[in-house]
Formats: sequence, structure tokens, C-alpha cells
Amino acid sequence: MSDEIKARGSLRRVTLDGQLVSYWEREAQRLEALAVGARWRWVARSLRRRAARARAQSAQFAGREQARATPAGRLDSGPA
Repeated sequence: MSDEIKARGSLRRVTLDGQLVSYWEREAQRLEALAVGARWRWVARSLRRRAARARAQSAQFAGREQARATPAGRLDSGPA
């Protein structure tokens, strides 16, 4: 087997949850940047609330990714 094939096999597959984590983080950053440049405070406040919701979405999907990384059925103690 070539090194390229081994490297490709060892790379972790990007899941939909992983993609959504990065999407919602980027969206929160974009909304925060818009809030900084907003002319009226009520618009900035609305954008900051939307950014907070985006971060909450990101945290939800990050939790699902974390749960996928550590399967609940696997115990570190080994066979008894």
C-alpha cells in the first residue's frame, strides 16, 4: 500500500455535524461583524441575538460530534 492511500485512510471523515459546527461558528462571526457596523442599536441587538442563537446551534452539533467520538458502549477498563 502506498503512503498516500494510508494517509487517506487515516484521515477522519468529516460528518454533517462537523460541517454544521463550522457553518454556525462562521455565521456567528459574520453576524457579530454586522452588529459592530450597525447604525441603530436595535439592529445591533437583533444581530447579536441571532449570533447567540448561531453559537447555541454550533454547541449542539459540537456535542453530537463529541458523543460520536467517544462511543457510550466502550469502557476503558477492559474485559473483566
